[in-house]
Amino acid sequence: MSLILSILKSSDTIKDMPITKSAKKALRQSKKRRQRNLCRLKAMKDIIKKIRKLVEANKKEEALKLLPQAYKAIDKAAKTNIIKKNTAARKKSRITKLIAKTSPAKPPEQP
Repeated sequence: MSLILSILKSSDTIKDMPITKSAKKALRQSKKRRQRNLCRLKAMKDIIKKIRKLVEANKKEEALKLLPQAYKAIDKAAKTNIIKKNTAARKKSRITKLIAKTSPAKPPEQP
């Protein structure tokens, strides 16, 4: 008897097995929402990584072109409560500062 109880307690499949019809629907909805949220979060992180790589390579103009896309992804994540409003503001501020403090590629000096 205790063996069966220990198996039931340790099993992860029990958590994902709703019984009522409404609980089954709620599980389906939460899985869809989780996928959607993860996609938005990944899109935001990917665009930020692209900008940071461009800044490291001193490609300021290309980074500036991606800035509106980054703002859009960050704002969308904040709007749908994937990240908090202040976190979004902080991310946008830090990216902008990062781009602003990089200097464009220096042209060769003329004698």
